[in-house]
Amino acid sequence: MVAPFALTGTPGTGKSSVAAALAPRFRSIEVADLARIVGVARTRGGGVEVDVAALRRGVRPGRGLPSVDLVVGHLSHLLPMRHVVVLRCHPRELERRLERGRPASLADRRENLLAEALDVVLAEARRPGRRIYEIDTTGRTAHRVAREVAERLRRDGPSSYGRIDWLSDPWVTKHLLDWSR
Repeated sequence: MVAPFALTGTPGTGKSSVAAALAPRFRSIEVADLARIVGVARTRGGGVEVDVAALRRGVRPGRGLPSVDLVVGHLSHLLPMRHVVVLRCHPRELERRLERGRPASLADRRENLLAEALDVVLAEARRPGRRIYEIDTTGRTAHRVAREVAERLRRDGPSSYGRIDWLSDPWVTKHLLDWSR
């Protein structure tokens, strides 16, 4: 296994649940915790604000990164890692997950749904020389997704992404138009 991997995706796609299902075989750290270790995090309101540019400088390959297999979080793909697993979820299911999950405003939920529909995290993750693996979590348990992620972590294969297209679903395009009003 090449380590560490970034485990990323839009909020609600299952990153933390999948990381928990991978433990203890694979060690992980959340981006916020890593930022605290590096000293580039501030507590703000009920969350943690991360200075991504400073964190990126603080975790250059070979320094600043604890001994982990996965860096987990919706910002982890912005860090200097060669391998990225992007978790995806159909916006209809993502909407239900976000409504059930931690409290967020309607505007925040819509922003996350829009980001998922438009492949924002995947687009941000693309870099020359980086291997990206896209995994659909829609309708799947964290344990099933974790098995697929574990398999990806074990073998170092070519990138595999670009097969998921939420915009081709009429429900998604209708809701994107509704959300924009």
